[in-house]
Amino acid sequence: MTDLTRSAPAMVDLTDEIFAHPYIDIDEPRTDPVEHRYVHGGFADTQTRFSLYLPSAERYEGRFFQHITPVPLSEHLAQAATGQEDRITFAHDSGAFFVETNGGADADQGPGAASDPTITAYRANAAVARYARVVAEAVYGPHRVHGYAYGGSGGGYRTIGSAENTTGAWDGFVPYVIGSPVAIPNVFSVRMHAQRVLRDVFDDIVDAVEPGGERDMRDGLTPEQREALDEVTRMGFPPRSWFGWRTMGIHAFSALYPGVAQADPSYFTDFWTEPGYLGADPSSSVHRDRLQFTGEVAGLVTRAEALRAGLIAQPSGIEARAGVDRAFRGSHRDDEVVGVRLSSDTVSSETFAVLETSGSGSVRCAAERVVDGVAILDPTARDDAERIRVGDRCTLDNSDFLAAQTYHRHQDPGAQYPAWQQFRDADGAPILPQRSMLLGPMFTAHASGSLPTGEIAGGRMIVVACLLDREAFAWQADWYRQRVAEHLGDAADDRFRLWFIDNALHGDDEEQEHPTHSVSYIGALQHALRAVAAWVERGVEPAETSGYEIVDGQTIVAGDARDRRGVQPVVTLTANGSERADVARGETVALCATVAVPPRAGAVTRVEWDLDGSGAFTDIVDVDGRANIVSERRFSWDNGGTRFVTVRVTSQPADAVGTPHARTFNLARARVVVG
Repeated sequence: MTDLTRSAPAMVDLTDEIFAHPYIDIDEPRTDPVEHRYVHGGFADTQTRFSLYLPSAERYEGRFFQHITPVPLSEHLAQAATGQEDRITFAHDSGAFFVETNGGADADQGPGAASDPTITAYRANAAVARYARVVAEAVYGPHRVHGYAYGGSGGGYRTIGSAENTTGAWDGFVPYVIGSPVAIPNVFSVRMHAQRVLRDVFDDIVDAVEPGGERDMRDGLTPEQREALDEVTRMGFPPRSWFGWRTMGIHAFSALYPGVAQADPSYFTDFWTEPGYLGADPSSSVHRDRLQFTGEVAGLVTRAEALRAGLIAQPSGIEARAGVDRAFRGSHRDDEVVGVRLSSDTVSSETFAVLETSGSGSVRCAAERVVDGVAILDPTARDDAERIRVGDRCTLDNSDFLAAQTYHRHQDPGAQYPAWQQFRDADGAPILPQRSMLLGPMFTAHASGSLPTGEIAGGRMIVVACLLDREAFAWQADWYRQRVAEHLGDAADDRFRLWFIDNALHGDDEEQEHPTHSVSYIGALQHALRAVAAWVERGVEPAETSGYEIVDGQTIVAGDARDRRGVQPVVTLTANGSERADVARGETVALCATVAVPPRAGAVTRVEWDLDGSGAFTDIVDVDGRANIVSERRFSWDNGGTRFVTVRVTSQPADAVGTPHARTFNLARARVVVG
């Protein structure tokens, strides 16, 4: 084995001269998580770094998979992943080597990169992809190397930016859980508004939308609550996803807030003073919820202390920052300062606030809530907490975050986005004051290097989107599909697919916080990567684009598997023939799950039952690869109450059966009320 650190191959493709001088500083065999050859390097005079994980020649089939993170991060992230999240082993089992980069995180220190978002959006990753081909030929001998890029959320923006602005780097793309050019900050602001207004009625809303609910989710709400629920639903938030209202927080908005405040500072004054803004309405509940506190820092609260006091929750699953739900979060040290104890223990707020301290440790940062005088800092602010000192003067004000909750009302992006129709008059003109600029396209262009247009420069693409996504509402994937169709016309179906996954959230995590409500989409993502490779290399047609329609912001998929298409199995569950059964204690209930797999998507391989609603699927049946099955159970309960029986099903394409890869999940629930 030639040591590449001593004779690194030169860069053959000089498409981007900033990346003309690659180097390799590590070339060694490794065994974790699987036997491979590890190659690490970078490009001289830039901060771009990369890691290549190369399988043996016997396992290699001439391709690589390159994961693109939501924001530029470390090039070592994949080394810590396990289970379905283990991207290295999946790549090797797919005949590919795995590529990851730091996304050129500090590449603007190099020549010609100053203030150029295209570096971190796609140019650094493209340079690594091109050089990965050179390294592969040096290791395996001359051959055609196929490359595939994939990334979710912010990484989905960057993957699309790569597809539309580069050639010769990749042959196929799998963006997932993607936003539109107007996603940020609007998907977060509308959700925050609903979270505040509806906080006392979410349990009733969730019960109404659960299977067997006997009333409309709007029943019993005040006019303000109905308006907030209608608004967020028409903007695209999936009502079934409110089951996680207690823990969803405001996600990445705390990281976005400084950019909003910098780009449009006068908004936060206009909101409270100018007609047409919610804060200028004296009857609005924002006045009830407004907090403006002045006092002192009485103490600092560490993570360990906050956990003991129940002020924060212990994180679950792999906390790798590469994940689309974790790219904006901080560390998890026990001694990390996560809260500030105020000089008054009567201060409480369920709304994000701006904490400012003055003294030896002057800081301005976000607090996600205040509990009995303890301000819990947002994860993005916890590095700043190291500068806060006991005795510092401080203020805590949630005025700006209250204002941000309706920012989307003043950001009408035009007729191409029907979700804003609710804020327009009969002629299509906005009925509320509009800001002088749209911030969404600015954020998007910074992430992807340009605004998505659908003009894929080369290769084929499969988009994976989730119907319960709270951060990238599902209609946005359809928005991009329409742009691709405008660009490619009749050729679109030869180069593009969109697969919707039901009962899946935004995060690319194997472990789900609510396993009886949501499933991981990692297996569908793996299916898409293998499918796009087979499409490019052998002309094998992948499963068709999902069958769906968009109605008032909601993405509704077809009920029948043949019409729904895509790759996810379709499952229905009945209790005594209905989605709800009312029975006596000890009375036996007949449970029936019907499962069907769409064409070209594989077959059912497993059925799992959770009969008590605990989230533990203990009744497991392996299925011998059938496209349609019926699974039945009979069960009774001795204790009264309402419980939800859940069945979870798995399908796999034929070439993945017997492996842990490309397992696509779905679930169904039925309500059983025991009197």
